[in-house]
Amino acid sequence: MASVKFYGNETVPLEMHKVRIVQKLSLPPIERRLEKITEAGNNTFLLKNAEVFLDMLTDSGVNAMSDQQQAAMMVADDSYAGSATYTRLENKLRELFGMHYFLPAHQGRACEHILAKAFVSPGKVVPMNYHFTTTKAHITLQGGAVEELVTDAGLEVVSVNPFKGNMDIGKLRALIKARGADNIAFVRMESGTNLIGGQPFSLANLADVSNVCKENGILLVLDASLLADNLYFNKVREAHCKALSIREITRRTADLCDVIYFSARKLGCARGGGICIRDQGIYQKMRPLVPLFEGFLTYGGMSVREMEALTVGLEETMDEEMINQGPQFIAYMVDQLQDRGVPVITPAGGLGCHINAKEFVAHIPQAQYPAGALASALYIASGIRGMERGTLSEQREPDGSEVFANMELVRLAMPRRVFTLSQVKYAVDRISWLYDNRKLIGGLSFIEEPEVLRFFYGLLKPVSDWQDRLVAKFREDFGDSL
Repeated sequence: MASVKFYGNETVPLEMHKVRIVQKLSLPPIERRLEKITEAGNNTFLLKNAEVFLDMLTDSGVNAMSDQQQAAMMVADDSYAGSATYTRLENKLRELFGMHYFLPAHQGRACEHILAKAFVSPGKVVPMNYHFTTTKAHITLQGGAVEELVTDAGLEVVSVNPFKGNMDIGKLRALIKARGADNIAFVRMESGTNLIGGQPFSLANLADVSNVCKENGILLVLDASLLADNLYFNKVREAHCKALSIREITRRTADLCDVIYFSARKLGCARGGGICIRDQGIYQKMRPLVPLFEGFLTYGGMSVREMEALTVGLEETMDEEMINQGPQFIAYMVDQLQDRGVPVITPAGGLGCHINAKEFVAHIPQAQYPAGALASALYIASGIRGMERGTLSEQREPDGSEVFANMELVRLAMPRRVFTLSQVKYAVDRISWLYDNRKLIGGLSFIEEPEVLRFFYGLLKPVSDWQDRLVAKFREDFGDSL
């Protein structure tokens, strides 16, 4: 977004791209939306995309590619081994991150699987600024445990703190002292902490974490899936980064880490993923797992066309005018909702706009999954598919007791270069109506509950007839409108 002032003093994000390929959307009537969310077990993951108007479930694999990325896909070398396409990707990652070794994988959770297999064993601990669902699952399946060491500010819903994703250095030192460095599998930092509102960490905080890891001989692993957003926030919010280019901030970030892994479904606006490694011994420890679980070492489960697109997308990530589109659209949506009194996570982070369901539907107890209920209600009211990021996204303790999330959020992802401003305004309008009628929303209970990653495919039902009453109120207020 260029720095352009509007004569009318309105603050509006201005796209620095034009749309040349379009995809038709449809908005089913509210009665059909109720029917479809019921069929999906009130789980937005199980909705068919044909029944969705604005798909804000995720930014994973649904970002818009540039014309240069699509052109690059036509020159892919589809050799099974020794592909020139792979070499181009490997060279680009070496250039940007300064790490000699690279292992390809089909997406981010495949990288987590390999890291957990290689370094996590029963009794090992992985400290992190905040967990992600699949990361935690892979670690616990290996017998390890996660320790969240985000600063206290990270869990403040309304805040002006620019770096709520920072790790608490005092807590990190205390954990290492209590558990012993040998029992720390690795320290993981997540750029753009997903489950607490896409909040970034500062480069200064990463340097502090890196110093503690070096002092104790512990690996520092960076989940760079949302690195593009984090780089943007470093640039605009961190004083000593303002004079640096995005490329310089990227390299300084990488130089502090031992391992960097990422989902290319986010970083690079393509698909796939990979692990960049500084040390040959660490590389050799993980290398056998790639052909075993992913594919040969020069494709790792990725399509060569996606690798070509990723190579271009990584270079485009160095362009501030490319990576600022998402955060600025998100900030616009957050500001508009705040002006209407809707409780949202502040400051606006990356990835998407995060609604604070714990306050939005404060009358729903956490045992009835308020964020899941709000996501269901939002789809009924608007045809917008969001994602529950709360207690449903946790997993039960071994004794079956519920783990209540620190935050109950509905994440409305903002895939990069996908939505128009009028679509964002529609989302704001329907969310505002839903907030005014929030007392109609009730909770959910499980019909079918998987043991692992239940939020992906668990089935739920409303605890009362609240959805029918919501539909009736919509028709009263909107008439025959979609």
